[in-house]
Amino acid sequence: MTATGPAATTNRYLSGNYAPVTVEETLTDLPVEGTLPDHLDGRYLRNGPNPIGAVDAKTYHWFTGSGMVHGIRLRDGRAEWYRNRWVRSADVAAALGEPAHPGPINGGFDFAANTNVIGHAGRTFAIVEAGANPYELTDELDTIGPCDFDGTLGGGFSAHPHRDPATGELHTVSYFWGWGNKVRYSVLSPDARITRLVDVETTGAPMLHDCAVTASSIVIYDLPVVFDLDLASNGVSLPYRWDPTYPARVGLLPRNGDGTDVAWFDVDPCYVFHTLNAYDDGDAVVLDLVRHDRMFATDFNGPNEGLPTLERWTLDRRSGSVRTAALAEGGHEFPRIDERRSSSMHRYGYTVGFSENAAGAVDLVGSLFRHDAVNRTTTARHFGPDTNVGEFVFVPNGPDAEEDDGVLMGLSHDETSNTSRLEILDAATLESVAAVPLPVRVPVGFHGNWIPTD
Repeated sequence: MTATGPAATTNRYLSGNYAPVTVEETLTDLPVEGTLPDHLDGRYLRNGPNPIGAVDAKTYHWFTGSGMVHGIRLRDGRAEWYRNRWVRSADVAAALGEPAHPGPINGGFDFAANTNVIGHAGRTFAIVEAGANPYELTDELDTIGPCDFDGTLGGGFSAHPHRDPATGELHTVSYFWGWGNKVRYSVLSPDARITRLVDVETTGAPMLHDCAVTASSIVIYDLPVVFDLDLASNGVSLPYRWDPTYPARVGLLPRNGDGTDVAWFDVDPCYVFHTLNAYDDGDAVVLDLVRHDRMFATDFNGPNEGLPTLERWTLDRRSGSVRTAALAEGGHEFPRIDERRSSSMHRYGYTVGFSENAAGAVDLVGSLFRHDAVNRTTTARHFGPDTNVGEFVFVPNGPDAEEDDGVLMGLSHDETSNTSRLEILDAATLESVAAVPLPVRVPVGFHGNWIPTD
């Protein structure tokens, strides 16, 4: 399927490798460089914004583009297919001349899920935040329709659920401007039904992209990026902005507590998109995350307010204090771990590099980092000056493999050939194991996951 994309513009999130692709592809029998590990039987999926029609370059925000999921099917040492498909929200279906896909919509807010894509209960869900419902997809990435988990959701979902390795439940915290000064913690059961909903009062209406989970608590960020009615009235596509008067704090909600049981910790003003991991350490909670000094204070087209840094925050329940320490030098984002270690102490984490260009803009670079939290060392894999890479996901070499015994999987883009590759690296050494070259470009996007065949 082909659609007309937005006109050329100076908005950096509509040009270069941020620019949308305009054709849906199905490519089969892809070439493989190196040898794909035999245990890789499943799909690597990655979601991201891909505007389907003309947009206003002045007001367009990268986070609001129509969702497009890209996927590569691996099995028996072969790369069987690559597909890219728009998520068919009502406006996308209309732009493609297709009938709408019926399903439950939260408060009339139908938005193409463009941020993450997960496998759960044998199903595939494209997910997003800010009040919109997930969209369910087929294994081949065609849209089934919006989903509210059999009527149990009670409002929008989140782009960042965290799976409990012990129970298979997904824990998340959602926000929606229509809820006012509250956010909502939810638990999704292994059979994809919401079993717990807890409303938590916040200072205002914050943008809350991620949360964190420990064995005892849910970590809630109440930080100074908040809904702004003036921006919404002026047609800004993402009406959230930095508010320097808004208190910055982090809350610990006991897993079995209610909204009044949150312990709040004041922190210096900042914004957090992503958590690497969190875990309990006696009376403290250790929180590894990526910190932005501020967000959407001057740039309302995308996250372009200085280099993000990888830090460790230790929240001490006894004193109510927060200790902070840098975990690595330079700019880092899109942190991931071996998710079998989620909610418990981890040793290794992985991030991609960011730098500031000559114009002061923050850009992805062709670097992947492996962080050893025990030895406090960082090693890097550099892909070259004309290559940039996105988020990498860890896949263990087996169900009982040690932490870091696995591969890292993610997409790279070659600016010279304007093509992309699925890179598969040894997690311990960052050396190449295999790659799947694609004769097409996969734009810069957000989050991806490996979804093994059940």
